[in-house]
Amino acid sequence: MAKTYEEINEKIRKGHAVVVTAEEIIGIVEEKGLKKAAHEVDVVTTGTFGPMCSSGAFLNFGHSTPRIKLGGGHAYLNNVPVYTGLAAVDVYLGATAIPDDDPRNKVYPGEFSYGGGHVIEELVAGKDLVLSATAYGTDCYPRKKIEILVNIQDINEAILFSPRNAYQNYNCAVNLTDKIIYTYMGVLQANLGNANFCSAAQLSPLLNDPLYKTIGIGTKIFLGGGIGYVAWNGTQHNPTVKRKENGVPQAGAGTLSVVGDLKQMKAKYLRGSSFLGYGATMTVGIGIPIPILNEEICQYTAVKNQDLWCQVVDYGKNYPNNLPSSLGEVNYAQLFSGEIEVQGKKIPTAPISSYSIAREIAGTLKEWIKKGDFELTQPVQCIPGPESGITFKSMKERLVEPRFE
Repeated sequence: MAKTYEEINEKIRKGHAVVVTAEEIIGIVEEKGLKKAAHEVDVVTTGTFGPMCSSGAFLNFGHSTPRIKLGGGHAYLNNVPVYTGLAAVDVYLGATAIPDDDPRNKVYPGEFSYGGGHVIEELVAGKDLVLSATAYGTDCYPRKKIEILVNIQDINEAILFSPRNAYQNYNCAVNLTDKIIYTYMGVLQANLGNANFCSAAQLSPLLNDPLYKTIGIGTKIFLGGGIGYVAWNGTQHNPTVKRKENGVPQAGAGTLSVVGDLKQMKAKYLRGSSFLGYGATMTVGIGIPIPILNEEICQYTAVKNQDLWCQVVDYGKNYPNNLPSSLGEVNYAQLFSGEIEVQGKKIPTAPISSYSIAREIAGTLKEWIKKGDFELTQPVQCIPGPESGITFKSMKERLVEPRFE
């Protein structure tokens, strides 16, 4: 039994497609068996909603009168710096950017109450933002200073482009030291006081297609409440990590680079986020449809939390010093239960991502497809899998030779 993308899309157009979420397919496979489930179900929808630091937006403001060249100058949106090294009025706003006058961790732990992710959220929400900039002036771009209000409806293009989203699995973070620490995995109490994790697990996109059989360049997705696409594999894409027999990686592996029209998106699914003592970021909602082309893909989508494993990592000493180590493995059923055992000690667990909103995203995408508002796209090329040999490399710290004596 095999289906094609076009056969599934024809069913979507006629309103005949059977679409279920990654939670629902589990029960269907258990009740009807893999072969029958693969025959009956056409699409499985996934979802995730978690902090994704490597996110941001390209913005084009249009030309002022007289014209100004932001490139080579300095520009800010609501006092948050944007990167101007692109062109005259094109900028990139990164999710982790923070105001120049933010005290950062000088007042420890820093609050990081406002950053690029918050600006993007407010932009999508339709709020007015203050664009302030200085430039050096040229014959064709004579203006040297500007301060105006901008709105998402005023600017020409607003493109969400995130180099690394939807991480496939991740660490469970703990702290073995005797002091509280502040990390991108949240606040970690001393002496194994708690454990934080970040995954939608059985709903997560890349955990439902662990070997990237259907996800690749051109895959159409739910992105921030609107339509987006997979542009490439993400940075730090690391498909060759150790995997279980079901193909699921046991640690952080695949990532996606995604792109979409920010003007279509909703602030509910693009939220500015602050991590005490660490920094600002953005929490992003992503949903990816998995076409059930055959029984193999159907089996992947029926994965359960108890079949998905991650590494418990010490963020007090080992992680910051880039020391390879694992304190053991736990599965997501254990993590979602609220308690795990590490080194003989029972400790409470908490997610820093939202499973309930991930479920909402998968359900919304399901309804879009059932209504015929969303068809599937066959990727031009699937993202590189384990056979590619790609690995994530650590930084090479080579000393710089002096140019002059």
